[in-house]
Amino acid sequence: MLSEARAKVGHRLAMHLRVDLFRLRNSTPMVSFTFDDLPKSAVTTGAAMLEAHGARGTFYVSGSLVSADGPGWVAGDADDVVSLHRRGHEIGCHTFSHQRACDLDEAGMQQEIARNRDYLHALDPSIRIGSFAYPFGYGSYSRKHQLRKAFQTCRSIIQGVNSGGVDLQFLRAMPLIDREMDRDGIERAFDEAQSNNGWLIFYGHDVTERPSPYGCSPALLEHALDAASRRNIPALTMAEAMRCARG
Repeated sequence: MLSEARAKVGHRLAMHLRVDLFRLRNSTPMVSFTFDDLPKSAVTTGAAMLEAHGARGTFYVSGSLVSADGPGWVAGDADDVVSLHRRGHEIGCHTFSHQRACDLDEAGMQQEIARNRDYLHALDPSIRIGSFAYPFGYGSYSRKHQLRKAFQTCRSIIQGVNSGGVDLQFLRAMPLIDREMDRDGIERAFDEAQSNNGWLIFYGHDVTERPSPYGCSPALLEHALDAASRRNIPALTMAEAMRCARG
């Protein structure tokens, strides 16, 4: 494993050095709701809330974490992955072993991607993976070129709203996490998306009344969904939003 100092340098380079510049061409602001690590409550409560608003989300799955309870939540299982897919939600890649990109060389990342694709394809051959999220939010400049060839988008957890010229291999996102976000913060994020015709991406984990330090309450998710509806901002999966972003 790389030293923490080298990992931090690689992450900072990934933040600031683009592989290439992509200019968003969406005609209206848009929002995506994303969930990492497949907590059971995201599959049940979270997905059902999105569906009640006519929306679908992107669920970043690491094959090794399926049915493996996380830090503060019960995990979803293989049937949950298939159910999400068949209900119209997007399944994204989070590596198979949930390893930081900065700790993987080119061969290691290739193995992680291939293993996760094979795992998901075995669950349902119609699952197609075009979106990636960095495990633990740690990027790696040396892996960005490689990821660009494998995925349309790579989502970070560095805060911000994407607008104008963006780095598709390091898209910014806002936490939908109770300890980091409140209703006013949600409204400000939507304000920025509207003022800049931006792509707002939320990320989180579990969705319960007593969420983990990485999750949100149903009330916070409902407020974000209501805000999107109130402002007539479409809630799209990452793949759907990319189609709009390409004009």
